[in-house]
Amino acid sequence: MPQTRRPSALDLLGAAVAAVPGGASRPGQVRMAEAVDEAINTGEHLLVQAGTGTGKSLAYLVGALRERGPVVVSTATLALQAQLIEHDLPRLAEAVTPLLGRPPTFAVLKGRHHYACRARLDAGAEEPEPDLFGESGSGSQWLGAAGRIGKQVVRLREWAADSETGDRDELDPGVDDMVWRTVSMPARECVGAQRCPFGDECFAEASRVRARSADIVVTNHSLLAVDMMSGRHILPPHEVLIIDEAHELADRMTSAARAELSAEAIDRATRRARTLLDGGVLDRLTEASDALALALAGAPQGRLVELPATVRDAVSLVQAAGRAAVNAFGDVRADDPDPVHKQQAKSSVQTIAEVAERLLDCSPQDVVWVEGVTQEHPGLHVAPLSVAGLLRSLLYADRTVVATSATLALGGRFDTVAAGLGLPAGYGRTPETNDVRPDPPADAAATPALRPTRSTQPFLLAGDDDGDGEPPAWRALDVGSPFDYAKQGILYVAARLPRPTQSGLSDPAADELVRLVEALGGRTLGLFSSRRAADRAAEVVRAATGVEVYLQGDEALPILVRKFRQEQSSCLFGVMSLWQGVDVPGDSCQLVVIDRLPFPRPDEPLSAARSAAVDASGGSGFAAVSVPAAAVRLAQGVGRLVRADTDRGVVAVLDSRLHTARSYGTFLRNSLPPFWYTTSPDVVLGALRRLRDTSTPA
Repeated sequence: MPQTRRPSALDLLGAAVAAVPGGASRPGQVRMAEAVDEAINTGEHLLVQAGTGTGKSLAYLVGALRERGPVVVSTATLALQAQLIEHDLPRLAEAVTPLLGRPPTFAVLKGRHHYACRARLDAGAEEPEPDLFGESGSGSQWLGAAGRIGKQVVRLREWAADSETGDRDELDPGVDDMVWRTVSMPARECVGAQRCPFGDECFAEASRVRARSADIVVTNHSLLAVDMMSGRHILPPHEVLIIDEAHELADRMTSAARAELSAEAIDRATRRARTLLDGGVLDRLTEASDALALALAGAPQGRLVELPATVRDAVSLVQAAGRAAVNAFGDVRADDPDPVHKQQAKSSVQTIAEVAERLLDCSPQDVVWVEGVTQEHPGLHVAPLSVAGLLRSLLYADRTVVATSATLALGGRFDTVAAGLGLPAGYGRTPETNDVRPDPPADAAATPALRPTRSTQPFLLAGDDDGDGEPPAWRALDVGSPFDYAKQGILYVAARLPRPTQSGLSDPAADELVRLVEALGGRTLGLFSSRRAADRAAEVVRAATGVEVYLQGDEALPILVRKFRQEQSSCLFGVMSLWQGVDVPGDSCQLVVIDRLPFPRPDEPLSAARSAAVDASGGSGFAAVSVPAAAVRLAQGVGRLVRADTDRGVVAVLDSRLHTARSYGTFLRNSLPPFWYTTSPDVVLGALRRLRDTSTPA
């Protein structure tokens, strides 16, 4: 019988849930699906905090399927992108086809460098540059590496000849980044489909064609940022954008707007151009490279409030040499002998010239610093002081934005993350004060509901107030989590430990870690603030307990996570990349240990510059920059414990400041799931022993 009405979001959600054996709708998921549908209908932007286990992907996807026209979904991680494309969307499409009267379509869209380039494949793999192997390797090591890389190149070319998509993620096993670069083409270096002899067969162009005809397009934050900064011509035209893992977007926007200038980059560009430019132009590039290397060798590592005279002079030489090279190239034409190579070479020198010009401009909206992998090869880096103004002017125009994450309400309120996303702050905040206020408003403990926001921002950094007219209107919703955190987990803060001062893991913290691991018999995910701390933790736990400890860096991370999941009596220790994205439900992970509060390093140039800007405006840079950053990281780390409604365990924080710091400790705790809270070591050791005795053997 034909459909007499358009199915609602709840109709689609019900069909999707019913298609899963034993599936049941969740109150938070239902409320989120209704809110997303309402936002799409009204055009009002929406921020949704949805805790682990809510089923937020399904909640926003059913709303997206009701939209007429493509909806773009952006994720921060490849894992979530793959989950949506390979699992969630196929199941959802099958379930709702009877209601929609047709199968909904979906596609994935990535940056050009994720796809093999037929022009580069046809030209043959370039010979790897010697410096990619390191200067200290022996000849035999170089030959061994070259042999391995040569085999990868052959396998890669054979795969590309048969691949339908050319997508790197479909190449299994994968290849080294350096090898992939020999057959891929960054967007800036692409000559364009009309001028490329392989334009009709281009993998990247084919992915765009598929995206333009799909109902849902799944992309990533990095490509979303590039799309915004390049005039929105990469993603297909759309009126609805859903941002999952939205707490990551500002950082990805910062990365997209970041640039580097180094002697090595100039040398690479010069080598690319050596067959296309005359000797005089190439000599100018070489001289500029030498001048920059010499100037940076004498410059201090770290932030530069202004360019020293020697560095400025060298950058001026680079800018002039780069512009001369760009002019010497002229236009790239389809009838050039090798337009692909010419575009690559021209793009390289043009990038160098543009970065040099940006550095010479010395905009107050930019932060400049010297940094290098080694002291011998430093580079100049530049990034925006803030991207809130960019996001306000570029993210919300002509489309409805739904931003969601498990970590949006810091300290129980949305305004900190909202301000970072370019939205006017004010949810749960008194407009007259800029102080971090950990206590939520009186009505915040009530059942969460859609709330209007105020139109004030706690701080405006340079460049934040770029938008004209009324700020974007938005609403906030916290749908909670289906987990009973107070019964499923304990948050233990080792308040009796001395305040951490030294880098690495202190002796008292190491002793506490050993006691906790011994009580549970392993089953511990250790999240550490530095590689030095993780190494020492592994050393002391192995020596004192005999428990198997897997240490990040010893093997590929997916392999270590798989071993940790399979062997209940083991531990997995690592640094920041373990703080999010690691999903180990069940008895294999019943203790998450965090060695110290994850504040940004005080010598990290961007964070330091942002803090200084807030201080200069009369506020507290630590409260406005460092504390929110720590809150997001801490919440992500703590979220590794409870991944299913049957999980039980303990989060142990070995940093006493979470309990004793009156200025920010409560704010950080209010940013975490509502676990049962204790500072008693006897209580937590007893709980861990009971878990050890009652857990199901592997």
